[in-house]
Amino acid sequence: MQAFIGRRRELAVLREAFDRVSDGIGSSEPGRCLLIRGRRRVGKSSLVEEFLRVSGAPSVYFTAAGGSADAELAELCDAVAQSGLPERGLFIDEAPGQWNAALRLLADILPDDRPSVVVIDEVPYLMDSVDAFEGQLQRLWDRHLRRKPVLLLLVGSDLSMMEALNEYRRPFHQRGTEMVLGPLGPADLAEMLDLDAATAFDAALITGGLPLVARDWLPGTSVWEFLGTALDNPTSALLVSAERSLAAEFPPQAMAGEVLRAIGSGERTFTNIARAAGGIAHSTLTRATDLLIGKRIVIGELPLSTRPSKERRYRIVDPYLRFWLTFLEPHMAEIERMRGDLALRRIRVGWTSWRGRAVEPLIRESLARLQPIDGLPASAVVGAYWTRGNDVEIDLVGADRAPIAKQVHFLGSIKWLENSPFDNHDLVALQRHRVAYGVEPLPLVAVSRSGVTSAGLHAAYGPDELVEAWR
Repeated sequence: MQAFIGRRRELAVLREAFDRVSDGIGSSEPGRCLLIRGRRRVGKSSLVEEFLRVSGAPSVYFTAAGGSADAELAELCDAVAQSGLPERGLFIDEAPGQWNAALRLLADILPDDRPSVVVIDEVPYLMDSVDAFEGQLQRLWDRHLRRKPVLLLLVGSDLSMMEALNEYRRPFHQRGTEMVLGPLGPADLAEMLDLDAATAFDAALITGGLPLVARDWLPGTSVWEFLGTALDNPTSALLVSAERSLAAEFPPQAMAGEVLRAIGSGERTFTNIARAAGGIAHSTLTRATDLLIGKRIVIGELPLSTRPSKERRYRIVDPYLRFWLTFLEPHMAEIERMRGDLALRRIRVGWTSWRGRAVEPLIRESLARLQPIDGLPASAVVGAYWTRGNDVEIDLVGADRAPIAKQVHFLGSIKWLENSPFDNHDLVALQRHRVAYGVEPLPLVAVSRSGVTSAGLHAAYGPDELVEAWR
């Protein structure tokens, strides 16, 4: 079995919460609750399973499946009966027929003299199928669970519904601490897959940092070796994970799926997305983009400057989904008939161009993590700037806030090519865009995959420095 890699910070958070439960034994309210949310296949369940393994605490792990309330209740009872809780046999003897009774019985059988863990995974399904589930959960917590030495972990993949669970005026408001689980970062992937820093960023773009996809990448192998192997197997995680996630998010007829594919094909503006999605109406596109943004699948970004702008651009948040929609989904039929070599050939042709734009958000996040840059005020945000006609495009803008900054700290350029360093031509272009940006002369920063040969920059970063930001 492959070793569990990364997630040190998240495991430490879970361990700290568990220790607080343990230290609170004998007090009036030792219970603690964490609300864990993250996109599908980002590794939430694996993280919790690893925590349960290392903690060794008596526990029950129940995963909702999207069935009826009665079917979910039966699964809960079975999960408790098969769990490590010492009094689990009561669920076999009494077989509760109502959710309220089952949750109350679960609370009753938890130990009073040692800490335990209760995990409810895919909570949004229960919010949909069980009448007044949030109210029942609130009563269970207030009257019983918080008085027990128990760590309650509520896990979910629907980000907007998990956020709503803790909103003001909702029954469970402020009863749990929120924990957001993102994908594995480049540093985790470098360690997990034995990759150099530059290739770790490639792996982050292809796998999206999703552990299930990354596990198929044999340590030490190149991008092309991984892709060749994955494309030869129509059931590989690289090929099927996105399809399954989208099927869970959208019904087949949902217009949001068509809009997502238009954005995945490279369209970024509202007008071009509408055209690529078949010329759909403005109102339909607005509803679809609102849904995609609400589900945290797509983000709509504005240029970062001291002046307001309406030039919004859309992009897919998950680079793996972006990669899949660009290179894989349009050609699944030929991959399924064992012609993955054709898809691989297309990826080779389009890789450099696609990677150059896809890596930009990851680099901005890396620089945000590296703040402050040498001798400059710390930038709360690192964004980008563009004009409607793209006559001015600046890859990196460090500022105090977004999208309308009070103070801009630096401008920068990204050159992410295999054998072409950032040179004097790139510096002159950046200086020209700095003049057009219209703010007082600002320090200039460069990020390059292949080094920097020009002078006149305030700072320069390569893959090695960037990957350190994720450690």
